[in-house]
Amino acid sequence: MSIEFEGKTIETTPNGYLVNADDWSEALATHIAQLEDLDLTDRHWDMIKHLREEFFQHGGNQPNTRNLVKHFAKLWGEKISAKTLYDLFPGDPSKQGGRISGLPESRRKGGY
Repeated sequence: MSIEFEGKTIETTPNGYLVNADDWSEALATHIAQLEDLDLTDRHWDMIKHLREEFFQHGGNQPNTRNLVKHFAKLWGEKISAKTLYDLFPGDPSKQGGRISGLPESRRKGGY
């Protein structure tokens, strides 16, 4: 599979994850989100930045939904639930969020 973006063909896996992480940019993330019917808000960007930081600065870590809920409850200073994150990324916060973040597909089974 591939995505046409800014006159280039960006290669993706059959599930839509980037083959080459170096192809990622914020503009491409916005484009992928639009293809998935998402308009990115500040909270989406908080999640995208966190997922990228965890992966690239912490040995490929891809946090599950439970860990994401804990992190963002603290960051946003409010009680949130998994539903809060699923409202942002209905296709699964860690999986859809990871795809838009330009990360490889997670191989873990559960999301929570």
